[in-house]
Amino acid sequence: MTRWTLSIDVPRFPIDIFMVDNTIYILSVTASFLLSLCCGFFFIPAILNFCRTHKLYDLPNARKVHRHAIPRLGGIAFLPSMLLAFMFCILALHYMEGTAPLRVSLWTYSVMVGTVIVYAIGVVDDMIGLNAKMKFPVQILAAALLPLSGLYLNDLYGLAGIHQLSPMAGSLLTIFVIVLIVNAFNLIDGIDGLAACLTLIALSGYLFCFIREELWIYCIMISGLMGVLVAYLYFNLFLSERHKKKIFMGDSGSLTLGYVLAFLFVKFSMNNADVPPFYNENRMLTYSLLVVPCFDVIRVFLVRLRNGRPLFHADKNHVQHKIMRTGMTQHQTLILIIFMQLGFIALNMTTYLATSCNITIMAIVDIFVYIAIHLLIDRYIKLNGRKPFE
Repeated sequence: MTRWTLSIDVPRFPIDIFMVDNTIYILSVTASFLLSLCCGFFFIPAILNFCRTHKLYDLPNARKVHRHAIPRLGGIAFLPSMLLAFMFCILALHYMEGTAPLRVSLWTYSVMVGTVIVYAIGVVDDMIGLNAKMKFPVQILAAALLPLSGLYLNDLYGLAGIHQLSPMAGSLLTIFVIVLIVNAFNLIDGIDGLAACLTLIALSGYLFCFIREELWIYCIMISGLMGVLVAYLYFNLFLSERHKKKIFMGDSGSLTLGYVLAFLFVKFSMNNADVPPFYNENRMLTYSLLVVPCFDVIRVFLVRLRNGRPLFHADKNHVQHKIMRTGMTQHQTLILIIFMQLGFIALNMTTYLATSCNITIMAIVDIFVYIAIHLLIDRYIKLNGRKPFE
């Protein structure tokens, strides 16, 4: 597949992060976070008022853990806040530098269009409701935009003994991975703060990786999304239902988060001849950042297949639901899953840095550890007088 790009490309600033000359870029990243944070605190109260006026609530049912009607459009604030912060800081940086034309790659346009597509389908779903059969083709379309623009997984770096991939195989794998990650973060958004906290962990890891590689444009974008997530967590996690200010992100939020994370994963994993090779340990980190949500959605789909249920039939067998059946509260479950994700990151990075073991071995170890965790959870569920699967 020929990689078609515009005559312009995202600049890679060849500056050591620890040099004083980097101050302008560090300030831009910080400014993007703070501006997005302010946008979040401006947009979300307005969205709350809109939801109350038009009675747009996430109503409780047998599958959900909340017991009161909660506004569900918090995710609408994510994309505008990120884009406003990103564009302002990029233009300000370009103005201050004034040394080169502002360059944007074709795949940057593609990811913007793809993000808008999944964001829009999420907004429609939150407003009027859509079934999975209607959302799934749109997700595939948004995912296909990246390989069509030349950004795809072209190297597995020895996973299962596979290295270079053909353009066709790499493009199909990329579409599958993007759809997987999008649905992983969409489906794990089942308790207060979970999807947002896991996303913040992943974004922090990607921010570290892109700073280390001196890809400042992506750092500014990442920090722009992190800022509005912090604002959202204030309303979602720290304000109770009695304050009348609690809000959920809805599909508009979870789908957007999943798509942005999928793009960052593919961007960092692609063996790109235009830039020097990335640090190998960074590649291990980018995989480790997504272990819990991706492993969970794969496990849930396999269980549904085994039980003869439709793949997209909603149930309460996600990791957060299982942990709560042991008797834990929402906040206790949130903290435990956060530590699970951090534990996988620590396990993979420590093992890799100490032994430089093959990524296949690490993936196998992760699978066995994840299975062991669920067997332990099942045991505690039974001790609590419940069934492991409902």
